[in-house]
Amino acid sequence: MPHSIRVAESLLFGGVSYPMAMRPAFLAILAATCLCAQVDQERLNHAASEPANWLTYNGTYFSQHFSGLTGINRYNVDELELQWVYQASSTDKFQATPLVVDGLMYITEPPNKLVALDPTTGREFWIFEHELPERIYPCCGRVNRGAAIWGDTLYWGTLDAELIAVDAKTGNKVWQTTVVEDFERGYALTVAPLIIKDKVIVGTAGGEFGIRGYLAAYDAATGEEAWRFYTIPGPGEPGHETWENDAWKTGGGSIWLTGSYDPELNLTYWGVGNPAPDWNPDVRPGDNLYTDSVIALDPDTGKLKWHFQFTPHDEWDWDAVQIPVLADMEWEGEQRKLMLWGNRNGFFYVLDRETGEFLLGKPFVKQTWAAGLDEDGRPVKIPGRGPSSEGTKTWPGVQGGTNWYAPSFSPLTKLFYLPVWEGYYSVYYKWDQPYEPGKRYLGGVPRSPVSATSRRRFMTYTEDDGYGAVRALNPLTGEMEWEFSMTDVTDSGLLSTASNVLFSGSREGHFYALDATDGTLLWKRYLGGQIGASPITYEAGGRQYVTIASGHAVFTFALP
Repeated sequence: MPHSIRVAESLLFGGVSYPMAMRPAFLAILAATCLCAQVDQERLNHAASEPANWLTYNGTYFSQHFSGLTGINRYNVDELELQWVYQASSTDKFQATPLVVDGLMYITEPPNKLVALDPTTGREFWIFEHELPERIYPCCGRVNRGAAIWGDTLYWGTLDAELIAVDAKTGNKVWQTTVVEDFERGYALTVAPLIIKDKVIVGTAGGEFGIRGYLAAYDAATGEEAWRFYTIPGPGEPGHETWENDAWKTGGGSIWLTGSYDPELNLTYWGVGNPAPDWNPDVRPGDNLYTDSVIALDPDTGKLKWHFQFTPHDEWDWDAVQIPVLADMEWEGEQRKLMLWGNRNGFFYVLDRETGEFLLGKPFVKQTWAAGLDEDGRPVKIPGRGPSSEGTKTWPGVQGGTNWYAPSFSPLTKLFYLPVWEGYYSVYYKWDQPYEPGKRYLGGVPRSPVSATSRRRFMTYTEDDGYGAVRALNPLTGEMEWEFSMTDVTDSGLLSTASNVLFSGSREGHFYALDATDGTLLWKRYLGGQIGASPITYEAGGRQYVTIASGHAVFTFALP
């Protein structure tokens, strides 16, 4: 069977353990009671008004990773106790952010399982597993970052580029659509979908394999494709002139992190990955649109409304797949619709999200590749800082000043929080490499004293190799307000709350609670595994919970 549903070995209802023969009846009860209201456009538009739930990958369409819950606060957070642990059955990287919807948690376990849990106990209700082909080699790990919900149906992508709809109550498959026929060329779906007005929007990973990336929308009821936007424009499409020769055919431009949406403007925003080959830019002259850009699309048609390119003609593999954080703030005496962006290239940006106008750009970590940004936000590159045959030492390193780890914005403190790698560099090398379908198309390699895995704590390194931190920036100036530094670097996303608590994690496996106003450490717990996901908080049964994935497990905490 290519797909299977496995009901948990024991299901509890009212404290009673039901035998196998009674499980169909139990699931019928579950289907009738656990989803008291369907998730529609109105609920998604106003997700911030129901903080008991976590309705999308980024919490809300504005992607602020902020919760209005206040039960856990700065004065009692040090009393948090572990409530339950869900242990994955694989040893692949756990990078998923769960959904919590009306008394159920849904989480994607790597590489391709969708699981429904009781958010108060962690007990499984059902598991849907997609069987993968034997030979599949995605770029950066067998990961899946999450699902989306619309009505009473869940949607998620697979590493062999299938989009699957599953009944949220029973775990039964509703439909399945092949997004990319020839996934063996390097295409994969690792992104959590975003649903806007009955369209399921996903992007393709695989930039390191020389794919031609795109973002596509599918009908939530049928799985039929509604529109497709190529992030690497072809002949006759705007932006194609930024590619010379036939480099656009293998130009990369993957999308592997979920975008944002402004219902009032009816615009959806997505960050686009690096061009290919990563480290030999000589074979792809030009700016290479729309790589390393944010694109603003009409979600009804997929038409491009505006774009902003952070790193034209990227030479360092600085994907711009960071999460677009939307905020309404006063800017120079005028109320503006803003987009806040801590970019992998080491610069913090503020854009007008209605027009794409560049408003502010400022380095937030050490960088040596640009003399600054011009009045339009275009970087003024310093010659000789790109990859070379003998190696070029450049800050930031290939993992960037930050990466895909979720930032947070608090409308209370008015601060933008982001995980950073400070003082981290790479030595970038390049060489000639022909394109071969299905093989990595890199054209070079970066070398760094900081491993991209969790092994750094076993290495010998110096202060010059950098460190990880959580930084709070004033988005109106780009200036740092405070910093919480760590021994190791961090891959953890962030979460801020209305009680001014900020949750974060480290690659060493520590889970932190900080004071969002000044960065003071309030509480920490060692979980034993690398934290490479984003924390969420929700309310169930009158209690507030905080959940984070660490290592190969999901940990959930609450007050006594």
